[in-house]
Amino acid sequence: MLCFLFLASAWIICDHSAGSVFGKDGDWPQHRGGQDLRGVASGKLGDKLKLLWTFETGDFTKSSAVVKDGLVFIGSDSKKLHAIDLKTGKEAWNYETELAIEAAPLVVGDVVYIGSTDGFLYALQAKTGKLIWKYETEGEIMGAGNRAIRPKSKDGVIVIGSYDNYVHCVNAKSGKLLWKFETNNYVNGVPTILDGDKVVFGGCDAVLYVVGLEDGKLVRSVEVEAPIAATVAIADGIGYVGNMDNAVTGFDLKTGEVVWTYRGKNFPYYSSPAVTEKHCLIGGRDKGLHCIDRVTGKAAWRFASRGRIDSSPVACGDKVVFGTMDGKIYLASLKDGKEIVSYEVGEPISSTPAVVGTQIIFGCEDGNVYAFETNP
Repeated sequence: MLCFLFLASAWIICDHSAGSVFGKDGDWPQHRGGQDLRGVASGKLGDKLKLLWTFETGDFTKSSAVVKDGLVFIGSDSKKLHAIDLKTGKEAWNYETELAIEAAPLVVGDVVYIGSTDGFLYALQAKTGKLIWKYETEGEIMGAGNRAIRPKSKDGVIVIGSYDNYVHCVNAKSGKLLWKFETNNYVNGVPTILDGDKVVFGGCDAVLYVVGLEDGKLVRSVEVEAPIAATVAIADGIGYVGNMDNAVTGFDLKTGEVVWTYRGKNFPYYSSPAVTEKHCLIGGRDKGLHCIDRVTGKAAWRFASRGRIDSSPVACGDKVVFGTMDGKIYLASLKDGKEIVSYEVGEPISSTPAVVGTQIIFGCEDGNVYAFETNP
């Protein structure tokens, strides 16, 4: 498919597949890796976890890191977006908002976009942190934005959910509102882009929505059993998402029909799934990482941890990486779910890992950002 790169004043056409990371090799500029939010990285993780550096944000860090051109971007309850040098762990710059930042950033070209619980979406120069524009919603922004090109207008846009019950589509260059779609409750997750012309998202009103990217008009909606606190991952026209009624469901997004529903133990899912060629992987509050067959919806394996798993897993090669609320980061085998290696930081991890080459970067609720090398 065709993607577009925003550079200062223009969008440049580049050729990428829908599931690819939007950027050069070694970058992870978007939460969950790409527009389809599949949580799949192109790096090659080793079998060890060597701590490279830590960076102290000064407060809880629930935001997830993204990486672009040698800089790590991550928010914090310190109200700041931090830009950290990937090699040294030293801060390059920070930008302070009015309230805590729990959403993940989004980097497109030389602009970083970040939503804050103060209700604003900010566009900043990625190299300096200088404000370009800010757009106000009427509620907290808890999830990252997604980037897209409207199919008819051909303008670059940022699509983002808010606790004002709307999903907003704004012009990436100017911050001007193009459309907004109203739901009946909060929107926590990241809107997912389907086929380059539709936006898919769920929310706390227990409805899965598909709306047009061009105009924000409803294409279809699907009643879900319970509120959705996370993000829909899309592969081959199927949307995968967990809900707060203890189920993970696969939906045919063209028809709205349920393909399968998976129920493990009787606990909700706040994690977003990673979707590989064969499996759907998702963390649960039953303290398990669940690997589900994409075709049958049956369990392939379950990894048992000592704490609930709100962190969204990232699949990379033959491994999966994830954090847990028992204060550990894990690498496990995709084949059988067996632990390969773990590292204990001691405090809960709800942040989703960023995977860049052989490195893993994530935030922790102890206020630190950690960078690990897996092939020392």
